Amino acid sequence: MTLIPTELTAARISDGLRDPNREIVASSRIIDLSVGIVVCIPCFRRPQHLRLTLDSLANQRTPRSFAVVMVENDAARRESAPVAAEFLAEGRLQGVCLVEKRQGNCQAINAAFETAQTLFPAAIRFLMIDDDEIASPDWLELMVRTAEATGADVVGGPVLPDFEDDSKPWLSRHPAFRPAYDYSGAVPLIYGCGNCLITRSTFERLERPAFDLRFNFLGGGDCDFFVRCRDAGMIFHWTAEAVITETVPQSRTSLGWIAKRGLRIGAINYRVQYKAARSVGARALVFARMLGRLPLSLVRSALGSMLAAFGFAPKPYEASKIVS
Repeated sequence: MTLIPTELTAARISDGLRDPNREIVASSRIIDLSVGIVVCIPCFRRPQHLRLTLDSLANQRTPRSFAVVMVENDAARRESAPVAAEFLAEGRLQGVCLVEKRQGNCQAINAAFETAQTLFPAAIRFLMIDDDEIASPDWLELMVRTAEATGADVVGGPVLPDFEDDSKPWLSRHPAFRPAYDYSGAVPLIYGCGNCLITRSTFERLERPAFDLRFNFLGGGDCDFFVRCRDAGMIFHWTAEAVITETVPQSRTSLGWIAKRGLRIGAINYRVQYKAARSVGARALVFARMLGRLPLSLVRSALGSMLAAFGFAPKPYEASKIVS
């Protein structure tokens, strides 16, 4: 087991990444560089919930040693960094917290996974959880066991909604909140990285950055990443018991928000399919299929696809400007 004290961590990260847009702001006193598992957490303006996320990780029921890499993606306010620093300083978790100065969903996720791979050279499995999610006590153990038993390149699990507004229980069955699968086993694809495990070899087989920055503010960089994994012949597995819960604020349960999400999903699907099409003919077919779905636009998000085809798309991950 190789341990390093805090003062060496910043130098190691700087030497490994050589990226002036990434700054280390906190680390644990002792870091075990021989860990084989790293949990990555992109963070943005949810410090109160990040505390719940980190508490759920600190209380994982597993004999395995693991590290965390947290990425603060608000370089101006830095509301998440003090929470991360508290858990690291107290030794409840080991790892680091970075600031990624370039804002955007894909920027933060890339910073997390790239830093994890560089700082922990022995790590072969990288998990991700969002800063508005809470891991069930056996989450990490179940995800890693699945990867070991199946040899899967990518493991996914369910993200179940925890609605702040409990007056609409039917929403848990809506496609916007329902997990992709309700069973454990091999699956053709997973669609989101809010509950996932990715092996080091998976990253090594794909080009960098792993998450395409063209999806930075629209979202869907994870869907695009997993489609590329599938097309490269990688194996996916789903572990229904490895549950994560996501806190859903009241603002995300309105019919207006759900309608906007449908538009965004349509835009994401179009962009992912168009990018995957390798020829002019294949791209023309994607466009033609989008036009053919227009009569069903209200229920199949074809309107969002149409908007994306003509260069218009929502940008939910583009932060509002901070007024001083």
